[in-house]
Amino acid sequence: MQIYNRHLDAKRIHAELSYAKLILAKVSFDALLFRKELRKALTVLLPSDAEMLRSWCYIKFGQQYRSILDDCFSPKHVG
Repeated sequence: MQIYNRHLDAKRIHAELSYAKLILAKVSFDALLFRKELRKALTVLLPSDAEMLRSWCYIKFGQQYRSILDDCFSPKHVG
């Protein structure tokens, strides 16, 4: 039973990464909402998923929100 629960937890966590990407794409029209949702996502994601989100964000929003990304993914906020 415990293995089954770990599998469900892993699926849930991966779903949170997908959900974070979806939300960030939807709020990308507003810098304040984007920053808020990015910080919220970073509080619930595992470090490996946060790193995947980081890469995705810089590819997708690097030109538009470079300073927000630099701030949110700095060591003082990630951890």
